[in-house]
This record gives sequence, structure tokens and C-alpha cells, in this order.
Amino acid sequence: MRWRQQRQSSNIEDRRGMGRGVAMGGGGIGVLIIAALVCLLGGDPRQFLEGLPAQSQSQQQPAASNSAPADENRQFAAAVLGSTEDVFSQILPAQGGPRYQPPTLVLFSGEVSSACGYASAAMGPFYCPGDRKLYLDFAFFDELKREFRAPGDFAQAYVIAHEVGHHIQNLLGTMGKVQSRGKNNALSVALELQADCYAGVWAHHAAKKGIVEPGDPEEALRAAAAVGDDMIQKRTQGYVVPESFTHGSSKERMEWFTRGFNGGDMRQCQTFR
Repeated sequence: MRWRQQRQSSNIEDRRGMGRGVAMGGGGIGVLIIAALVCLLGGDPRQFLEGLPAQSQSQQQPAASNSAPADENRQFAAAVLGSTEDVFSQILPAQGGPRYQPPTLVLFSGEVSSACGYASAAMGPFYCPGDRKLYLDFAFFDELKREFRAPGDFAQAYVIAHEVGHHIQNLLGTMGKVQSRGKNNALSVALELQADCYAGVWAHHAAKKGIVEPGDPEEALRAAAAVGDDMIQKRTQGYVVPESFTHGSSKERMEWFTRGFNGGDMRQCQTFR
């Protein structure tokens, strides 16, 4: 991936090193573990986080810095986010959507506070519709490579683009409609697969801009397959329960990313039909 040639977004909020402990009374650890298994790589974590108790002892945090040293991880994330901004600012209104309003990407380490509650890095990257921010701990990229066997910078870019896909769903009102229906696994799966499709749409247009190199789409597909519900359940419990899926199978996730990548049209991402 030729990310170093890409414009870097300024919508970065760097909170790394500013972590604060999460109080763990009343089963908080169990809630976070469930969230990590069920909400890995996307989705709205509020249903798992709202029940966490308030912190009994809070530590004073300095304000998040946007002028922190631009290490390579931050440069990479800013470049990918910048690419999604360029692509969706152009195609979202052109394909029947509203004017694109870019999200902020929050970089954190350990734990983070959002409008959706406190979250542990164990949850993986997530999008919070309450503050329209993406949250990312770079430790997840190491896990993606080591535990999920999905290495590569484009696999990491897919992760960020998937979360941007959730932001687009928020802008379009899709996420709000799904949340208003309460807990519904089928709708949750459709929401996640659509975010995969939107990530594929981004990749399609990024390829036109010369950012994508040979082999990059395969990296994204390996990542999509690795975080399928069936693969995660096999790794964590040794068997698969399709009725409990919240993100879709490996096959489904690859298929919808591919559909977006091949067509480049958000209107083809109709996972709710």
C-alpha cells in the first residue's frame, strides 16, 4: 500500500499514554470480555458498556494532543483516514447520500473514555455514534498479525475503513434505525457486512488513485475472514453457533468486501434485503 504518498488527515486525536483505569465492580471485567468477543472489529459497544459502574477513583488526564510526535503508526492511520475522507467526500453525495462529514480518529492505549462509555483495548477498534469518533489501539494490529494471521498494511487499512463504514451508516441514519429495533442479531450482522462493503468501496476508489498495490486486496480479505464470527468462535470456544453471530461469517465478510471493491458503488451494499 502506497500510504506514504497519501495526504494525512488532521482529524486525529492522540490519547496514547493518557489511559485511566476502569473501575471493575459489579462484573465489569466480564462485560468487557463479552464485548471483546462479540463486538470485535466494529459495531456499537454501548449495549455492553452502559452497565459498567462509574469510576470510583478517577485520575486527572491531560487534554488529548493533536501535536504529538508523528510516529509511523500515527502517520499511517492519518494517511488511511485522509484517503477515506477524499474518497467519501466525493462519492457519498454523488451516490445519493448527504455531504460527507469526516469522523475523528482517537488513538489510545489500554483504556479509553468515549460517549459510549469506557472501553478496554481488548474490545478492538470501534466506532461510537454518540461522538462520531473512531477508536483505535495499535496493539490490535499486532494481534491481527500474530493471533489472526492477517498481516499487512492493507489489512490494517481495512480495519480503519470498516469503522469509517459505520460512521457513514450513522450519517445515513442506518445505524439509528438498527439500534431502535433493540438487540437483533440478524440486523447486527447486516450492519457489519454493510460496513465491510463500504470498506470495499473505499478500496475500489483508492485503487484508482494509485494507493493500492498488487496483493493488497488479498490482505484485506484475509483480515475479513479472520474476524468472521465462525472463526472467532472456533478460536475462543471450539465450536460455532450461527444463531449467535453478530458480525457475519468469514465467507460473508469476504463476499461483501469483494462486492464493494469490485463495484465501487455504495448502492450495491444492500445487506438488509
